[in-house]
Amino acid sequence: MNILLWHVHGSWTTAFVQGKHRYLIPVNPQRDAFGRGRARTYDWPANAEERPLAEIRDADVAIVQRPEEISLVPRHLPVIYVEHNTPQGHVPVTRHPMADRDDLVIAHVTHFNELFWDTGGTRTTVIEHGIVEPAARWTGEHQRLAVVTNEPIRRGRVTGTDLYGRFAEVAPLDVFGMGVAGLAGPRITAYEDPPQRRMHDLVARRRAYLHLCRWTSLGLSLIEAMQIGMPVLGLATTEAVEAVPPDAGVLSTRVGTLLEAADWLLDDPDAARRLGDRARQVALTRYSLDRFLADWDRLLKEERCGSR
Repeated sequence: MNILLWHVHGSWTTAFVQGKHRYLIPVNPQRDAFGRGRARTYDWPANAEERPLAEIRDADVAIVQRPEEISLVPRHLPVIYVEHNTPQGHVPVTRHPMADRDDLVIAHVTHFNELFWDTGGTRTTVIEHGIVEPAARWTGEHQRLAVVTNEPIRRGRVTGTDLYGRFAEVAPLDVFGMGVAGLAGPRITAYEDPPQRRMHDLVARRRAYLHLCRWTSLGLSLIEAMQIGMPVLGLATTEAVEAVPPDAGVLSTRVGTLLEAADWLLDDPDAARRLGDRARQVALTRYSLDRFLADWDRLLKEERCGSR
């Protein structure tokens, strides 16, 4: 199958393009938000081809991830709208931009998202994340905490940036991702947008993974850390409460509880390893690449056949 797909979320797309299909990625000279083309810091296979949008005429289905993409899709193509994000604003009654449509299906990446978005009469489904298993393995030899996030300065309380200083009092904090270079504070070190493989190697040497997002769908970096074998310390919010069982980490809405847990894992590497081993087992089972691609193959087949 030939799939029209914009490069929006690098980690999610890295998993998606591992399938058996041909993935047609729009590119433009500016490589802007609607023409990024192939990823430069992720490993994508050759069947992910970048082309100018005007030259993509042989697609069988379109994967849309932003409302602005709808008008760019040829009218004859079936459309699957992938919702990566939690609703904003007055959350219990937030209407999805694709609500009450009969010409597409919304594929949520978490059950939390499907529960909280008001999609009206639009058909919905849930295809949980799957990832390419990281090559790195947890060693935890550095008594430091790792965070992976994007734009924590701009997003502030959403990503829990205001909590960094409290955890840095317990252990040095290493923050990886895009838009982290301006972070400042005692015992906080920023690693600006390292290549994915390099980032995994660095994160795996930290004692525990810190997930402080107050309001997020489910960070793929959390799943990556779990598959690496890292114990998790995180806020008990959104889908994290489903992703991280009690024997794989410590989740709480009490920051004090998480600070105590961080201190415990820093002093007890054996406990950290036990939690990390369980985290890896859970993540490899629930968020496997094979399951993810099989779920997507079923949906793609249903939508293509249904459109005919």
